[in-house]
Amino acid sequence: MRLLRDIPSLHNVPVLVRAALNVPVNDGTVANEYRLRRAVPTIDFLRKAGARVILISHLGEQGTETLEPVVTALSHFLGKVFFCRKTIGPEARAAIRAMHPGDVLVLENLRRDPREVTNDSSFAQELASLADVFVQDSFDTCHRKHASMVGVPKLLPSYAGLLLEEEVRELSTALTPEHPAVAVIGGAKFSTKQPVLAALVKNYDAVYVGGALADDFLKAKGLPVGKSLVGDTSDKSLAELLAAPQLHIPIDVRAQEFAAGITPSPAAAISKSVSDVKGADVILDIGPKSSEELATLVHNAKTVLWNGPLGNYENGFIEATDDLARAIAASHSHSIIGGGDTIAAIEKLGLFSKFSFVSTGGGAMLDFLAYGTLPGIEALS
Repeated sequence: MRLLRDIPSLHNVPVLVRAALNVPVNDGTVANEYRLRRAVPTIDFLRKAGARVILISHLGEQGTETLEPVVTALSHFLGKVFFCRKTIGPEARAAIRAMHPGDVLVLENLRRDPREVTNDSSFAQELASLADVFVQDSFDTCHRKHASMVGVPKLLPSYAGLLLEEEVRELSTALTPEHPAVAVIGGAKFSTKQPVLAALVKNYDAVYVGGALADDFLKAKGLPVGKSLVGDTSDKSLAELLAAPQLHIPIDVRAQEFAAGITPSPAAAISKSVSDVKGADVILDIGPKSSEELATLVHNAKTVLWNGPLGNYENGFIEATDDLARAIAASHSHSIIGGGDTIAAIEKLGLFSKFSFVSTGGGAMLDFLAYGTLPGIEALS
């Protein structure tokens, strides 16, 4: 990759920056500014060099959200930030022409135009026509083959921003970890996690599976999972991973009897051995014995990699996830973590500074660990 520092001249140059501005917004206010804080160094570098900094990003999944609340939050870090309510077209061009060296302008949500997600070449051309240089700094979206990720770099001199450079450097160390090495993968959907799990069992001494993902492994092993949501456990790769001595699954869980219309509640859940799960139960978290086993693995590790919560985090099943966060923070390991709920947990506990590296990527982090590269990174080559 060509890096930000390789750009020969920046003064008064319009630079299109694909930034990681996809942050949670509640009632018109940014709820978590972590990605915005990580976006600032690249923006500052360009601004101080006299570039006209044009930021593009998506927000949310629907394509209807506006980046206006993000602009307000960014101004807390950068001072005056301009906003254009269009992504392309005459209004965007006029806003760019009005910029002075060092100005920062945010264009509206890329996904308001459906051509972004379909990687339409005409949309990539319209974006590229707005600037003379392109900087890729949105690692969290580098696993997507979207127009702003892989289309624009074909049309402009393209460089990796400071955040993308750091993400690649730090996550590359996780590909060849110092041993003993422990990886913890939570969340759901075995089909999306299979590639990274297959890669991790080759390079890590222990790979611990938690979250709803663990239910698939429990069922594939012939253990009862009650009414827990599981995927296709006939997948041959599930059996292959279960046979790997490096793979660890919970030995006990926290479960609650399922009843229509009843929201899962930590107060109503009980801990039980995985073999004691009943037909009406829903598994909602790993149990205390599993947490102890995981804490021991972490305590003895020199490298710890973690992505995804261990329980039904959105419904308050946070105990095992919080326990793991504290265990890693107290260890002497080189710790690399990522994923939205994972980051939310360590921020809530005030443990952010205790981790060696916190990635801005969730799915992008997992794909990088599985394949060693991503489409958005390859596009810069």
